Amino acid sequence: MTLSLDYATLSDVGRVRRNNEDSAYAGPHLLLLADGMGGAAAGEVASAAAVQVIRRLDTADISGEDMIEALAGAVHRANERLSELVEEDPEREGMGSTVTALMFDGKQLGLAHLGDSRAYRLRDGKLYQLSHDHTFVQSLVDEGRISQEEAFTHPHRNLILRVLDGRPDSDPDLQILDVQAGDRLMLCSDGLPDYVSDDVILASMSSGTPDSVVVELITHALEAGSNDNVTCVVADVVETEPASGVQPQLVGAAAELAQGSTGRGEPTVAVGAVGGGSGGGGGHGAVDPEELRYAPRPPKRFLWARRIVVLAVVLAVIVGGAWFAYGWTQKQYYVGSDGDYVAIFQGVEADLPGISLSKVYERQSLQVDKLPTYSREQVEGNIQADNLAGARSIVAQLEQTAAQCAAKAKPTPTPKPPVKSTVKPTVKPSTSVPVSKPPATVPATTRPSTTPTSTPSTPVDPDDCDGVR
Repeated sequence: MTLSLDYATLSDVGRVRRNNEDSAYAGPHLLLLADGMGGAAAGEVASAAAVQVIRRLDTADISGEDMIEALAGAVHRANERLSELVEEDPEREGMGSTVTALMFDGKQLGLAHLGDSRAYRLRDGKLYQLSHDHTFVQSLVDEGRISQEEAFTHPHRNLILRVLDGRPDSDPDLQILDVQAGDRLMLCSDGLPDYVSDDVILASMSSGTPDSVVVELITHALEAGSNDNVTCVVADVVETEPASGVQPQLVGAAAELAQGSTGRGEPTVAVGAVGGGSGGGGGHGAVDPEELRYAPRPPKRFLWARRIVVLAVVLAVIVGGAWFAYGWTQKQYYVGSDGDYVAIFQGVEADLPGISLSKVYERQSLQVDKLPTYSREQVEGNIQADNLAGARSIVAQLEQTAAQCAAKAKPTPTPKPPVKSTVKPTVKPSTSVPVSKPPATVPATTRPSTTPTSTPSTPVDPDDCDGVR
């Protein structure tokens, strides 16, 4: 089954406003509406610029989930275009536009929405609002502070919180919607729902052709006393191929600017659509109601100066952070090897291109080869210390270990056993009675004295000294 769109669009300046700040577009694959705001700050320029950028999606071969990415990209490009227009002419500062777009691939709809313009779908006799208003009053409804009926008559119902205005935080709501034959889709600016109830909108959309529906809806808004521009886009989802020769339709400020119109309140004519409404004479009034639609926002004057200041602050933060980090590294110490000797290093073991983060702080007289294997591997792999005193303490322990291993390596002298001298008496023969002599005195024997080697304060296991050279 092949689905296509049968569409019509119409825009009217209204009975009070002197210029039309709405823009709309309808094509085989895209329905788009933008409501400009900012009054004398060129709201019509904002809506026209947004439509001219986003309407290019109508000729793009995009389908499925890719429509979401395409819509988001188009809205962001339109936002960048508004920023460029403000830089070109500071008098345009404060302008902005809503954006509501439905992209159609024959099977699904992709919705992008920003602001308080609305998207509706009529299905099986029931009217559904597809978009969510980004307004102060809607936030009160969401929080349960007021009812939907109270929102309809709230004095601040037109105060808008999110809008396409060239600022980097203008992100739209995005979603994929199902579609089926018999659906009727409608986009409108706030000049319709602010004055016409959903019941009346439902009744108007329940019959007739898209051409007759847009006329009827705008007529209801004008008769209800709408003091705003009123723009509608209506499209039926049908099971036929698009008719040959059907042309896209462009209305409102986008059509006026494209035709080079300089007048205010001139009828807006859509190509292939019904005629537009008429309005009053030229010139901006002293007070434009659209100037009150924005929530207060900080000015964007001196944009380049502000960007330079922001860049300078960012660079200062980066340089300050780098300097702080480097200062921290120079307060770190570790014990390692410097050639054949143990050394204390200042810094950390991480060198950046062109920057050395460590250096030899003290070179010791202790040779690495004099350490046992385990200690030598520790030194060669670097031993981290809490501070300089800690590093010196590690070196002292290494020197003690080396001394103990050196003492273990020296041979211990073995004492010789003492020599015992034995005196044998000589007996001479005699006839006389032998006279007893005192026994011979045996000289005292002196044992050689050996001096023991000094014992280390902390004994070292002989096995720990393996590998000492």
